[in-house]
Amino acid sequence: MVTTATTDVRTQRRVVARPAAWLVWGAVIFFFLNLLGVVGSVLVSSFGQRWFDTWLPDGYTTRWYGEAWTEFALFQVIKVTLEVSLLVVGLSLVIGVPAAYVLARRNFPGKRAIYLVFLLPILMPPITYGIPLATVLYKFGFAGHLSGVVLANLVPSVPFVILTMTPFIEQIDPRIESAARMCGAGMRSVFLRVLAPLLLPGMLASAILVLVRTVGMFELTFLTAGPDSQTLVVALYYSMSAAGIRAQQSVDAMAVMYTAMMLVLLVIALRYVNPTQLVARVKEEPEP
Repeated sequence: MVTTATTDVRTQRRVVARPAAWLVWGAVIFFFLNLLGVVGSVLVSSFGQRWFDTWLPDGYTTRWYGEAWTEFALFQVIKVTLEVSLLVVGLSLVIGVPAAYVLARRNFPGKRAIYLVFLLPILMPPITYGIPLATVLYKFGFAGHLSGVVLANLVPSVPFVILTMTPFIEQIDPRIESAARMCGAGMRSVFLRVLAPLLLPGMLASAILVLVRTVGMFELTFLTAGPDSQTLVVALYYSMSAAGIRAQQSVDAMAVMYTAMMLVLLVIALRYVNPTQLVARVKEEPEP
């Protein structure tokens, strides 16, 4: 009797919960269908010859991609995008990894406040600190050049590396470093020969995530970029808002190229990065 009553209660709960679950799944499906429709319309338009008041274009062609490549000088734009991204990734790792090591291994007053300071550029909208940052960079002559774009993107990227690398460093037993020092290794040898191989997965994860973030960063790059230092996302914005008459299909072709680049970077990131490592800080407590 008890088992039957328990089963009835569970069945009633499932019946009550089903409408809510259906609403949630309906909202999720509706969102993805709208997203698929927007992306699909841009993709179809980038191949269409003419498209007026019909479900599909009159014909299909690939010439818009060639025109977009020539009209918007995409070779130079992609080159600048790669230069900015690689410089930001390299400098972020050089600065962020040692800083993360200090925060993971040392306890000092104000440590939590420092963590909060590192969180602010990541949690705050970039435009809120991007305008005063761009003002300072213009004042000292960095903005409008490649160096200004790199410096602006370092502001959120270095804290991102620090917060990503700290859990990886905390998972390494400090006794490994102590054993290496007892064998006569200096701090440099310990870091290069002991810690670096163990931290390589975390450094790779940070590098890929910073790369994705930098390629997609619009606000800071837009505020500090000049004519010769525009990344792909800024060039895409200018192609849509600049004065003059241009084919919408060529702009859509450029948007498809940018989306394809971001998808490739995201696939690579998910291949090497476990998202749970970014939200879970696993640290073994020493046994008493």
